[in-house]
Amino acid sequence: MNVLENLHISLRAPEPGDLDLLYIWENNSAIWRISGTLAPFSRNVLKQYLEQAGKDIYEMKQQRLIIQVKESHRPVGAIDLFDFDPHHHRAGVGILVADPSDRRKGYAREALETLVKYCSDILNLHQLYCNIEADNEASIALFKGLGFEEAGRKKDWIFTGKAYNDELLFQKLLS
Repeated sequence: MNVLENLHISLRAPEPGDLDLLYIWENNSAIWRISGTLAPFSRNVLKQYLEQAGKDIYEMKQQRLIIQVKESHRPVGAIDLFDFDPHHHRAGVGILVADPSDRRKGYAREALETLVKYCSDILNLHQLYCNIEADNEASIALFKGLGFEEAGRKKDWIFTGKAYNDELLFQKLLS
């Protein structure tokens, strides 16, 4: 099995044909709070991003992979490495399964499991981290279920427009 495959999903680089899909995902204001987005992305900005997406993670310090269902080749989301730091052997992780009807099917778990193995075996990272809002029980369960441990709490970190939410920091040591 390929290092970027699991039982039901594969992870692949973004392609120019993903432009319309990324436009929908990135401009879904329902998930902006999670991604820290405050304004929509234009097709032109996303097209430029896709042109750069094939560059090496060591140059860009980030990498996005599309989560694709192996059987149908249907993209269901994305998993990102960001704040890639080769000197300290660490990176941040973000994950999106875009359509609520595709959630709770194991795609996120398989994608994260696959990414962890890739980061350990190929990128030789020592640790991964993620930031999760304290009330996001599904994401907390996902990351805890794959061995990420809570390492800290940032109080009143995320302003929702009505109130402040805490954000939790999770880490996983790979080696």
